[in-house]
Amino acid sequence: MESPLIIKSKQFALDIIKVCNIVKNEKRERVITNQLVRSGTSIGANIREAFYGHGKADFVAKLQIALKECAESEYWIELLIESGYYDNKVILDKCIEMKKILISSINTAKNKKS
Repeated sequence: MESPLIIKSKQFALDIIKVCNIVKNEKRERVITNQLVRSGTSIGANIREAFYGHGKADFVAKLQIALKECAESEYWIELLIESGYYDNKVILDKCIEMKKILISSINTAKNKKS
């Protein structure tokens, strides 16, 4: 059974890909969407790596990288919305939810006794 974090982050990556394809095709915007695809899909990749890490410190370090990528994604999504390239804020809500889950997971992992 896969972790809910792995499942959610993969779905988020798929959602990001869809949003970016819509913006690329409808608005012909590529700079922001290329950055967003990189950061938005990197979240899940780092989370998956975390589950195969070398102990707790490696696990936490990979989740922290995923959190940084999530924060970057949030920035690119905000730019797309505030610039008028994309108007559905659901993806921003999903990003914020992912960020909260990552923060909680990192705090739990740090506080867990080995």
